Amino acid sequence: MPLSRFSFPTTIHFGPGARALVAGDLAAAGVRRPLVVTDKGVSPLPFFGELVADLGRDGLDVGTFDGVWGNPVKSQVDAGVEAFRAHGADAIVGVGGGAALDVAKAVGLMATHPGDLFDYEDEMPGARPIEATVPYFVALPTTAGTGSEVGRSAVIADDDTHVKKIIFSPHLLAKAVFADPELTVGLPGPITAATGLDAITHNIEAYLAKHYHPICDGIALEGLRLGAQHLATAVAAPTDLDARGGMLMSSMMGAIAFQKGLGLVHSTAHALGTIADMHHGLANGVMIDIALEHNVEAVPERFTTMAVAVGLADATPGGFLRWLADLKAEVGIPATLAGTDVDPAKAGALAEFALGDACHLNNPRDCTLADFQLIFDKAFA
Repeated sequence: MPLSRFSFPTTIHFGPGARALVAGDLAAAGVRRPLVVTDKGVSPLPFFGELVADLGRDGLDVGTFDGVWGNPVKSQVDAGVEAFRAHGADAIVGVGGGAALDVAKAVGLMATHPGDLFDYEDEMPGARPIEATVPYFVALPTTAGTGSEVGRSAVIADDDTHVKKIIFSPHLLAKAVFADPELTVGLPGPITAATGLDAITHNIEAYLAKHYHPICDGIALEGLRLGAQHLATAVAAPTDLDARGGMLMSSMMGAIAFQKGLGLVHSTAHALGTIADMHHGLANGVMIDIALEHNVEAVPERFTTMAVAVGLADATPGGFLRWLADLKAEVGIPATLAGTDVDPAKAGALAEFALGDACHLNNPRDCTLADFQLIFDKAFA
């Protein structure tokens, strides 16, 4: 796999060894005191220490913040801002999965903007504007799921209510991404599977979203094809760089494509994340085939196109949903919520939360409270 460079619109350095280019990029941007933001699972890994040491050898005064864990919450952002200011940082290097990268973006925002983080919530009446004063930011993904490295938003939850807030602005885009599949090699099978299903969900829901955006449709279909081709191998053979690279690209393509919108699967996943504290990728993986069945009657031809894209002999909506169920089983994702520790008594609350989530507003078929109740009833069966 060659090392490649392209822009869409972020400059992306893709391929094994891409992380070695970070120091040169920071130096060219005039950075002197970067803060590396990561999570508690990444900071003890050998590559992380090597990365920090390499940056230091290139003359940079490097600070680190590893106060990210689980689903990102505002208190983590607040602590990161304190670390940024204590170090006198002039740039941020985000290293990790979606949580770490989202916190890194939010730290950059709040290090240079007044008020409270949630003052900047997307589409909130009276929201503060996000200016171009955010510090220089580069991203190194260590999972292939959210694609946050190429996204222009940060999803951060309230510590008390666990409700997720979206902070959105083109100013939050990374200036450069170093997508190195070697950084995902040590990812355990269950996390590879959950994050991989997250990427596949992004591509599917972006393609099905009702807005007109043929450019995103094309990206989503190729992202889906790559995910279909590589996920099972990435789980079964964790050192396979072609599979890891394929999933990393699928993840980025899904994040680029879902600027078109998402759908009801994400609304159910956001409900599970908020009410049951379920990992977002796992929630998407469990719900994907169960929830997507709701959409078949609205856009059967799109399900057929997706079935063709992943190479199915049975290129029908039913064939595509069965393929998703089989893929889940192959990579170890529970078939239903009955295979998780989510309490079935929460089905009503989950349906009500999903109804209030904005993602399903882009769904190709309308979703009522009764629809979500039926979906969760099926998921608990």
